[in-house]
Amino acid sequence: MKKVVASNQKGGVGKSAIVCQYAHYLNSLGLRVLVIDLDHQRNTSKALITGGAVTVANVSSFDMLTKEDQTILNPEAFTLVQATSELTAIEKNGTMHNSFATNYQKFLKNVDSLFDVCLIDTNPNPDIRQVASLIVSDYVLSPIQLNQEAIDGIGGLLKQIQAINQKLNPNLKLIGILPNIVEPTPFQKDNLKAIVQHFSKFLIKNSDGSYAFVKKTTAIAEAQAQGIPTNKLGKTSGFTAWAELKTVFESINKFMEI
Repeated sequence: MKKVVASNQKGGVGKSAIVCQYAHYLNSLGLRVLVIDLDHQRNTSKALITGGAVTVANVSSFDMLTKEDQTILNPEAFTLVQATSELTAIEKNGTMHNSFATNYQKFLKNVDSLFDVCLIDTNPNPDIRQVASLIVSDYVLSPIQLNQEAIDGIGGLLKQIQAINQKLNPNLKLIGILPNIVEPTPFQKDNLKAIVQHFSKFLIKNSDGSYAFVKKTTAIAEAQAQGIPTNKLGKTSGFTAWAELKTVFESINKFMEI
C-alpha cells in the first residue's frame, strides 16, 4: 500500500478537494483506496460521506491514534477513516505523542494488504497529526495557493520535509508542490512565474513538459458539495475540470509508479 499525505502549513488551499478528487480518480482505475481524514474540520469526511461512494470504516482517525492495535473490520474498495471533533484534543496530550505515532504506524501495518493506495488529509497547523503523517507516509503532496503568504511559506514546508527525511523517515519522497485554485489574473500569473523560477525542481511535471497546477473552477466546488468527482456533475464544466485534474493525477501516479 502506497501512503500519500497531502500536507501544507496553511489552511484554505483546497487540499481536501484535491484529496477527494484524487481518491475518486484512483477508485475509477479499479484501485483499492483508503482515505484517512485527520483534520477536525472534516471537509474530506463530509464530502465523501455526502457522495455515498465510500464505506465508512469502523475506526475513526481519533481511534486510530489513541487506541492500540486498531484495524478495519469492514474494508471495501473505497474506504474512509473519518475525522471527528475529538481530534482537537490530540495536541493537548503532549505526553502521549509517541504512542499516537506508534498506534498510527501499527494501524497502517494492519491494513497494508487491504488497500493499494492510502491518501491522508491533515490539518494545516504542524502538530502531531501532521508530523506523524509525514513520518508514516511514503510520499507527500503539497497543494498551495498563489498568494504571497503561501509562497513565503514554501521554504518552511521544504525544511520540515527535509528534517523529517533526515531524522525520522528517510523514505519520504516529495511528489511536489501543486499550485491550486489558480486564477488567470496578472497577480497570480506573476506568482506562478516566481514559483517556477525559484522552485521549479519541486513542482510536478506533466508528460508534455508543462508544470502541473489546478485552475479555480466552480465545478470543483460543486463536486465537493455533492461529494462526487467533477465528471459526474453532468455538465461541460465538470468534464473540462476532470480532464485537467486527470492530467495532474496521471503525473502524480507516474511519480509513484502506479
